[in-house]
Amino acid sequence: MHKDNILKELKAIVPSEIIKIDEPLKKYTYTQTGGKADYYLSPTKNEHVQAIVHYAYTKDIPVTYLGNGSNIIIREGGIRGIVISLLSLDYIDVSDDAIISGSGAAIIDVSRTARDHALTGLEFACGIPGSIGGAVFMNAGAYGGEVKDCIDYALCVNDKGELITLTNKELELDYRNSIVQQKHLVVLEAAFTLAPGNLDEIQATMDDLTERRETKQPLEYPSCGSVFQRPPGHFAGKLIQDSDLQGHRIGGVEVSKKHAGFMVNVDKGTATDYEDLIHHVQEVVKEKFDVDLHPEVRIIGDHPVD
Repeated sequence: MHKDNILKELKAIVPSEIIKIDEPLKKYTYTQTGGKADYYLSPTKNEHVQAIVHYAYTKDIPVTYLGNGSNIIIREGGIRGIVISLLSLDYIDVSDDAIISGSGAAIIDVSRTARDHALTGLEFACGIPGSIGGAVFMNAGAYGGEVKDCIDYALCVNDKGELITLTNKELELDYRNSIVQQKHLVVLEAAFTLAPGNLDEIQATMDDLTERRETKQPLEYPSCGSVFQRPPGHFAGKLIQDSDLQGHRIGGVEVSKKHAGFMVNVDKGTATDYEDLIHHVQEVVKEKFDVDLHPEVRIIGDHPVD
């Protein structure tokens, strides 16, 4: 279908101001890489998301969802079809010992809201630079805690645009995995059941975790966060460090000298630089320790055309 026809039909179902054409995606990723999206939509209501997804389903147009772009690498060839940004669904509501949040809210902000209401259970998330939708998608975790520990339910949309509510158990949350990933669902809202706590103790825990994060992680450079999943019986960062790969650079991207589990964009690096460096690290670690490293970061989009 011609682009003008798709644009006209999209404008008939959602406000035209939420639609952008040929939008550069590097503006929305922590790595500062990524080509253009054919159609980039920023819905402000759940109904908008449903309408867009249902339309795309009926027209056989691919749909890609983006949160705040913290654990993703988008290739320079960009993304065909429709990209839906969920960042405008950023409400955070508190009721007794529960927090209900839109998928676009930063999990850091939800963690801070819990603290402000003396609710404990989300302290682990005080330094995770992702959205709620992304956190549920990959069962985000840090410092011994994970989304699985405190989520009650998630309101999702399937690939036909239908609403589905999934309980904690139905989400099938596992290490960096969920049914949301497996069935190409999109999270619209999540509810967390927390417990009353002591404000000073909650703050002290968050201060400690923040200090540990700032001390150990290369926050001064653009990055995609932790690159690899933790291999059974090992730590990815330790394997990379022991392979003498810290500081190894391809193009403008290098393995962080501060934390070997991170790759940082130090000089106008591209998604191709990231991918090439990931593959190199995988090969070296496999050869040296016979351990397979699997990416935690999502790599999506088309390869650039030569």
